[in-house]
Amino acid sequence: MSQTTLNLVAITIFTLVMTSLLGPLLHLSPFVPAVVTFGILSVATLDTLSWRGQVGNLVVDWFASFSAEHRARVVQHEAGHFLAAHLLGIPVTGYTLSAWESFRQGQPGRGGVSFALEPLELQLQQGQSTQLSTQLLDRFCTVWMAGIAAEQLTYGNVEGGGDDRLKLRLLWSQLKRSDSEGALKERWAILQAKTLLESNRAAYDALVTAMAQRVPVEACKQLIEQHQATDTNDVKS
Repeated sequence: MSQTTLNLVAITIFTLVMTSLLGPLLHLSPFVPAVVTFGILSVATLDTLSWRGQVGNLVVDWFASFSAEHRARVVQHEAGHFLAAHLLGIPVTGYTLSAWESFRQGQPGRGGVSFALEPLELQLQQGQSTQLSTQLLDRFCTVWMAGIAAEQLTYGNVEGGGDDRLKLRLLWSQLKRSDSEGALKERWAILQAKTLLESNRAAYDALVTAMAQRVPVEACKQLIEQHQATDTNDVKS
């Protein structure tokens, strides 16, 4: 069961409990909680089967958006992806910071950084999964784990990253490699991403501010380049 589904179930239970408790006070019919619950579950089912979970993402993201800490954590997480991808030579093509922004751009999911996956997909489509270059694999794994690394560095814990871990594990399964080796690669990639973010801290901090202001992708890339010199000088000193 996906996290979005679990969240929708939690919302449904909360709604049922609240309508049951407030029903007598508001003189609501006892059928109201049942109708409300049935309606939510029906929409959730239709969303899962026909809308690829987009409505559920919008609802869950709307509730989460009331938390300033959640909004800040999302930016920190996505800035980690953006910075790692740019520094490792994987072109960033766009980013969104909420399910609503993603929906408006015609993209599925709850938002995030989009990058060019053509080199990876081309090799996989051509049946070259067993010959996938180690360098290319390491770069993508590091980028996928960079959001988790950013949260760990900033908050000391991780709340997001479930989809990122799933991408790595699905690729590992496609490569027909063992789960234990995949777990080691995941931990390795997180450490690599942490090192990358720490050694480019000025660029990362500037990128977080810029992305929170929805600065365009190309301007974000220029900002990273401008601050790389600052990070390099800090390391030398």
